[in-house]
Amino acid sequence: MTLRLSRVLPAALLLTGDLVSAQTYKIDSVDDITSAAKSLAQNVMTYYHGNETGQTPGILPGPPPAGDYYWWEGGALWGTMIDYWHYTGDTTYNDLVTQAMLWQTGPNNDYMPPNVTASLGNDDQGFWGMSAMLAAEVNFPNPPSDQPQWLSLAQAVFNTQADPGRHDDTCGGGLRWQIPFSNNGYDYKNSIANGCFFNLGARLARYLDNQTYADWAEKTWDWVTSVGLMDADYKIYDGAHVETNCTDINKAQFSYNNAVYLLGAANMYNYTNGDSKWETRITGLLDATIRDFFKNNVAYEIACEQSMTCTTDMLSFKGYLHRWMTTMTQIAPFTRDKVIPLLQQSAQAAVSQCTGPPDGKTCGFQWSSGTFDDSVGAGQTMNVLGAVSSLLVDNAKAPFTNATGGTSAGNFNAGSGSSSFTNTPAAITTGDRAGAGILTALVLGTALGTFAWMSTGA
Repeated sequence: MTLRLSRVLPAALLLTGDLVSAQTYKIDSVDDITSAAKSLAQNVMTYYHGNETGQTPGILPGPPPAGDYYWWEGGALWGTMIDYWHYTGDTTYNDLVTQAMLWQTGPNNDYMPPNVTASLGNDDQGFWGMSAMLAAEVNFPNPPSDQPQWLSLAQAVFNTQADPGRHDDTCGGGLRWQIPFSNNGYDYKNSIANGCFFNLGARLARYLDNQTYADWAEKTWDWVTSVGLMDADYKIYDGAHVETNCTDINKAQFSYNNAVYLLGAANMYNYTNGDSKWETRITGLLDATIRDFFKNNVAYEIACEQSMTCTTDMLSFKGYLHRWMTTMTQIAPFTRDKVIPLLQQSAQAAVSQCTGPPDGKTCGFQWSSGTFDDSVGAGQTMNVLGAVSSLLVDNAKAPFTNATGGTSAGNFNAGSGSSSFTNTPAAITTGDRAGAGILTALVLGTALGTFAWMSTGA
């Protein structure tokens, strides 16, 4: 690992020029990277209060207006911390992570706790499911035997999303954004909800060597491309409404969409023993991801970063991009030579701007600017932690399967007792559409001005 770093990082340092001399975190060696990751992990956990008296385990402060963070980002945080343990071996936060992951499972152990139903999306549930899947893949310490297990939790999420009640004929198929039909946004089908489902299906197919999961993954990829949410240039767009038969595609692009599909495609490539179809898809999507989401070899959120109109959600996307692209190189090794040097340069830019107060180690968001930008939060710190800890990939084992040492217990019937939310919805009215439009505006926030030109296809 040290030898490989020594060949690549000096070039990255030259690209960032004088910025390196002012940086607090060093990533020149394995020891430097491990030390930086430990400091970043400590910093990101200062945003979490769920282990304090009177607070709720598992979630970051929120949802708005109670705090900045929606429920899903807690699930994303624990995935970041599981990867941190996997790469560094630091067990400091393991008990806290386990408590958090188990507290939010809900009464049916499917990551649908009743208190979040009013805003529960397939993507929200999917992020918790993907973190549980990661725990199974890296042999994160298993919960006590009387508690739900990581693999069974991932299966429960997948099974509830594969339920016929979540799928209909509008737009020719695909998952809707929201789960309960009464939620604003139920009339929207988007790339991230279907991407999480695709990702989980592909990973379960590989982990369990099971064709049923693979069939669902294949079907989901085909639907996303057929409806135009992923185009021939591998641009992945946000979503569209069912009342237009998904023809009103919102052409906003977000890096976590590319990342979630890349990791899923890599699992399908691995599961199919290197099928050329999946190699072609990975290559096309990877090239598009580098084209659209790396500015001068530094991760960049194209939809909002230039004018800094990013919402709290968007401020966490770079971390998933780095983490999932890194894992891709382990299970689709042909991508390694293109991806690892790129991520090392991007990580160097990330740590170079972590110079904010109060300790001179606080990280901002605009990595390519080279300077701390005063944009601080859990997502911004998660981004850098994910980028830095992933640099230790050469010392880490590839994701396990149940045939190669995976120890998590599964349950093919997990989620069977869950609420299907299959009540027949009333006909969509103009008022409903207005409500959904208001929610979309809230989700997209001030970024709408940035997205307007995208929606025109310009």
